[in-house]
Amino acid sequence: VQLVESGGGSAQTGGSLRLSCAAPYSIYCMAWFRQAPGKEREGVAGIFSDGTTNYAESVKGRFTISKDNAKNTLYLQMNSLEPEDTAIYYCAADLALGDHRWDLPPLGHYDYEYKYWGQGTQVTVSA
Repeated sequence: VQLVESGGGSAQTGGSLRLSCAAPYSIYCMAWFRQAPGKEREGVAGIFSDGTTNYAESVKGRFTISKDNAKNTLYLQMNSLEPEDTAIYYCAADLALGDHRWDLPPLGHYDYEYKYWGQGTQVTVSA
């Protein structure tokens, strides 16, 4: 399954960027993870097809995840960007052990729960 990401780039502190991830078909659970230089990959935001969302504490109130089920496309609207948001952002999809083990889309370091991954897109935030 190929996930195609777009929308990364550069922004200044306080700016905004929007990421997109196109999937070939409807997938119940999708999420965004990120990996900063020298750090482990971490979950940023996730969403179920029923609209249930989950966010990392560090992005709550600044980032919004959404999903267009008709277009099989996942989005991440990132506002009030900070230099600490600089990372490669990855789209992740489909829970390996089934959709019903989780009440919320898994984030944190649960990247192993996801079967499919995008190629990654760089987000750089300058002070």
